[in-house]
This record gives sequence, structure tokens and C-alpha cells, in this order.
Amino acid sequence: MVAAAKIGAVNDALGIIAGNGEFPLILAREARQHGIARIVAAAFDGETSREIEQRADEVEWVKIGQLNKLIEVFTSRGVTRAVMAGGITPSNLFKNLRLDFRMMAVAGKLKVRNAETIFGAIADELGKDGVTLLDPRPFLGDSVPKAGNLTRGKPDKQQEVDIAYGLKIAKEVSRLDIGQTVVVKEGTVLAVEGFEGTDECIRRGGTLAGEKGGAVVVKVSKPNQDFRFDIPCVGQNTVESCAAGKIAVLAIEAGSCLLLDKDTILRAAEKCDLQITAV
Repeated sequence: MVAAAKIGAVNDALGIIAGNGEFPLILAREARQHGIARIVAAAFDGETSREIEQRADEVEWVKIGQLNKLIEVFTSRGVTRAVMAGGITPSNLFKNLRLDFRMMAVAGKLKVRNAETIFGAIADELGKDGVTLLDPRPFLGDSVPKAGNLTRGKPDKQQEVDIAYGLKIAKEVSRLDIGQTVVVKEGTVLAVEGFEGTDECIRRGGTLAGEKGGAVVVKVSKPNQDFRFDIPCVGQNTVESCAAGKIAVLAIEAGSCLLLDKDTILRAAEKCDLQITAV
């Protein structure tokens, strides 16, 4: 993980390709605290929170598929570095989508079309026009925690064993691009994340742990994860799912997982006796 001191001079501008959710807002706030004096955001109609207009110095609204306009948001303002933050609702990728000629040309060259190849191609197009797409983690401070216990107390010996085992399994499952979360109790894998997503995986695993609960959740990044496009996130919904499943410990991979609104998440975890640790 790049040290904050290497982010750049305080006068450097930063572009944000702002999708939905809290991530773009958190990134803008944290980047400002790390000395970024000017923030320019490309926001998407129907996706990005209007609050981005209070967090960024300049915001231009674009439609999904307007690749040339997206790039011009930055090049016309002399911005040479940008980060992606937040997602796009999958249904909006197929509803009323109008690709510009540049995006059609990019899509036409792709033999495999998934999030990684599409975003990779967009990064290449940005680079052609002098805009480098960066890993956002250096701008996020302790919202991407280093190794250590984040809540009071620490896992007991059995939970430590389950964390180590869960980490091994989760890394292998993520390598196969199946999911990035597993639920373990006393050496048994209760649930592996699939298409249903992290929260449902946690709830399913919690149910299988029995009435007393006490399972351990481990969430990791993929072995070759490109953090420019995708960073594993833990939000309020994750904590609520852990509470519903009576999960004892949530272990996240240190330096690789973003806590969305970290202080709020840790307070919520304390209230439901959930330990959160970065490993």
C-alpha cells in the first residue's frame, strides 16, 4: 500500500469517477484530508449521490456510456490522475444505455466482456489522453485498516484457528472468482459467497451455525485483484447481517478492505458484540 506521503503535492488535482453509494463521498473527504486541494468529479445521472456536489470542487454529470465526455471532464480541466469509486447498478447497464462512438469502439474490441475487462479498457482510454487511473487505497487512510483488532477484545484461540482456516479457503475461492467471503465455525466451512453476495452469505452461514451462533466471517481480496476498479467493502449492511446471523468475529484482509464510514461501523459492531479484526 502506497504511503500517504507519496500521494503527491498538495496542489495536485484528483479526478473521481463517482458511482453510487457512499464510497465516492468517503474518498473525496479522505483525499481532502490527505492534502488534495482540488477535486473534480465525473458523476453519473441516476447513480451518483447529489452530495458529491458538496464534496468536490467541480462536478460534471454524464450518462453511462459517454466515455469521451467522461474523459473530457478531466482533460478539459488539466486533471492527470483519477480514481474510480462506487459501482453502477447492473440493471442500468442494460436500460436506456446509449454508448458514444468511443465506447462502442472499445466494446467492439473486447473478446470477453466483464467488469474487469471493461474497466481495464476504460483505463487504457484514459491513459491515451494523459489521465492515469490510480489505486484509491492511498487516499483512504485508516478506512482501509492495517492488521490489528479494530473493536474491543480479541478472538479466542478457536476463533483464531477459524480465521486462519477461513483466510486460506476464502483466498482459494476468490482465486476461482466465485466469491470473496466465507463463514466458518470450529473448523467447518458453513457458507461460501456465491452470486447472492456477501450479506446473504453471512446470514446463511449464521443460520447454519445454530441457535447460539458464534461463527467467524472472513472477507478477502482476490489474489490478483485490480484495486483501481474494485475494492472489497464492509458497510452498515454487513454489520447488520452479522448481527442477524449471531456472528462472533468479522475478519477482513488488512490493507485490502474498505470500511465505509469506519467509526459508525465500529460503534454498531460494539453494540451487537461483533468483533472486527484486520488480518
